[in-house]
Amino acid sequence: MTAHPHGGIYAATICPMRADGALDLDSLDAHFAAVLATGGLDGLLLNGHAGEGIFLSRDEAATVVRHAKAIAPAKRVLAAVSAESTAEAAADARAARAAGADGIMVFAPFSWALGADPRAIVAHHKGIAEAAEGPVYLFQGSVGSGGLHYAPDTLAALLEIEAVVGIKEGSWETRAYEDTLRQTRALRPEVAVMASGDEHLFACFQLGSDGSAVSLAAVVPDLIVALDTHVRAGETDAALTIHRKLFALAKLVYARPGHLAAARLKACLARLGRIDSPACRAPTPPIDPAETDRLAAALAPCLEDLDA
Repeated sequence: MTAHPHGGIYAATICPMRADGALDLDSLDAHFAAVLATGGLDGLLLNGHAGEGIFLSRDEAATVVRHAKAIAPAKRVLAAVSAESTAEAAADARAARAAGADGIMVFAPFSWALGADPRAIVAHHKGIAEAAEGPVYLFQGSVGSGGLHYAPDTLAALLEIEAVVGIKEGSWETRAYEDTLRQTRALRPEVAVMASGDEHLFACFQLGSDGSAVSLAAVVPDLIVALDTHVRAGETDAALTIHRKLFALAKLVYARPGHLAAARLKACLARLGRIDSPACRAPTPPIDPAETDRLAAALAPCLEDLDA
């Protein structure tokens, strides 16, 4: 199957930090290099939820982009923006593009979970698109997140924005995923729809996907690539074996409270020795040892030889 020009397999990376909350740039570079050592990855998604983008200053977010492009200049880099105000989000997008981002992914401001007027949603994306002067990706949020999941009419209006080239589809429900997929294929078939529910990647890949953009690809990128490869080849049994491993890990990483997902991902990476510290920026608390042990137990099968 020909790869979609705006799709592909992206790892939504974390942002290593020191105990005092400062960026650990050495660990950041090592993290990027380790993730991208897996063949089949098309690029990185930076400064999203897993990357603690809401806690980074504009300069810090741009620094993360510059380091990614320095480590992997040939890979595509998407930078997330999630500021509440359109002016701030647009400025963040300009800074990320100046730092080398190949595209901008618009994360819905968390205040929209309380309810957002569709006119505001569309205007926000248009303002960011104008500032980005390049490819823009939507983020279809979880069906359980209120205003972070766009209704069909709102999604249709967003797809009218010419700069939109892809969607990170995080409905976290296969029926809603298929709704987004069908609507996008009907209105803008050239727009990439990339699965983003780590627990449901197998089902979404089976329904049809132009790739994925998930944070588990920052921990076990080989499994995400292999799952996609097996589904495309019609190798269902092999794909299901991988799905079951990913499902068990994802259930723990994305358990409530969901805002601890980044801390749980870092706990996994620190346990594996891939980052120096599992520290997150305040107010995110550390993961307690018992939870870390549960994560490690779910992670262990994911590290087994895929050919075993």
